[in-house]
Amino acid sequence: MTKTILITGSSRGIGRATALALVAQGHRVIAASRSGATVPGCQPLALDLTLPESMTQAVSSLRAQGEVIDVLINNAGGLVNRPYNMLTREDFMTMAQVNWIGPALWIQSLESLFAPGAHIVNISSMGGFQGASKYPGLAAYASSKAALVGLTECLQAEWGDRGWTFNALCLGAVQTEMLAEAFPGYVAPTTPETMGNYLAHFGLTGHETYAGAVLPVTKSNP
Repeated sequence: MTKTILITGSSRGIGRATALALVAQGHRVIAASRSGATVPGCQPLALDLTLPESMTQAVSSLRAQGEVIDVLINNAGGLVNRPYNMLTREDFMTMAQVNWIGPALWIQSLESLFAPGAHIVNISSMGGFQGASKYPGLAAYASSKAALVGLTECLQAEWGDRGWTFNALCLGAVQTEMLAEAFPGYVAPTTPETMGNYLAHFGLTGHETYAGAVLPVTKSNP
């Protein structure tokens, strides 16, 4: 059965690879990004999770087109790499907005567009996974990703009885531009294409075996 999947942060890296994997399987993909960039075979959607008006406009566009979302993959995110004693209030606010508050409000905005049995997948990080190794310079990033994990568990408790499923995947090192910014010179063992194929499969089937789960997905950290 063909499903409609909305992916945020789809202009590059893991988000783009996930979108392409789903299109190759014959699904309908709405590829959201700040620039509204076109991903082959996907419907573009301009969306900036830091701007309430952008979310309002995106939802209005989806509603006008009669969209019903079967799977939401909240992949958009950002990273600040700076020693803890140099982090500013703005750094923490930016990480919270991009990695936690933005996704939270985006899910809230889509409430009326979720299909029965919808699966919402929040893409966190091993930096936000309890007990995983943490690294200097990533305090603002990792703590915001930990908040996204907590949000996922709360949503399953509050909205799970609607028939919707919420899960969080904590990704390890994937060879993306974001990883290169955090760990210059490090070469990850996982490509965006490999992770994209995994996320595509999990988005379509993960709710059959998991609900409110927080799952590590990693070969290396980093």
